[in-house]
Amino acid sequence: MPANDHETKLRDAFQKMDPHQYQEIRDAYYKAVEGLQSLAQSLEFADIGVGETNDHVLIEEHLTAVEAIHVMNQSLLGKIL
Repeated sequence: MPANDHETKLRDAFQKMDPHQYQEIRDAYYKAVEGLQSLAQSLEFADIGVGETNDHVLIEEHLTAVEAIHVMNQSLLGKIL
């Protein structure tokens, strides 16, 4: 499905949705994005202190969180919500 078609259908779905359900999805989206950003930053800073003693396992987890942020950025939800 072309991006414009997908975006149109997504916008239409949200316009037809119960306002409370829309707000629940909006809040959950922003909470998830904020949580991922906080997690990535916390893991990065934690690795600075203990990374050498544990083969930088925390920075590997940081990179996974960054990857999840990248995937969320590809979603049209942020643009639409």
